[in-house]
Amino acid sequence: MPIATYTLVALDCRDPWSLAGFYRSVLGGEINKYDEDWYDLRVPGGAHIAFQRAPEHRPPEWPRGDRNSQQAHLDFDVADIERAQEEVLALGATPLDLDDRGGERRFRVYADPAGHPFCFCWQ
Repeated sequence: MPIATYTLVALDCRDPWSLAGFYRSVLGGEINKYDEDWYDLRVPGGAHIAFQRAPEHRPPEWPRGDRNSQQAHLDFDVADIERAQEEVLALGATPLDLDDRGGERRFRVYADPAGHPFCFCWQ
């Protein structure tokens, strides 16, 4: 019997409304505002991602672990990596590691506009 039920992942950021909008553009869904410091994105399929205002938030320095390490990242499956990459870069993502080694490595790494790392993965 489990001890708890999964609810959501919350990302710290300076501008939660803007970051929630970025992820809504990537994943779809509906943004719910709880107050100026907390927004919740409910994506199709039932998952939730929350965005919490943290005025002193500093983006992680991926892939370094010696200072301000990433602590966590999100993975998203995509059907067409080239199209997904083009669209997410147009939304303001930053490429961190696009070397998929000729298809041997099945992911590419980006940062959202607040600097959180995330991966696009394909099968």
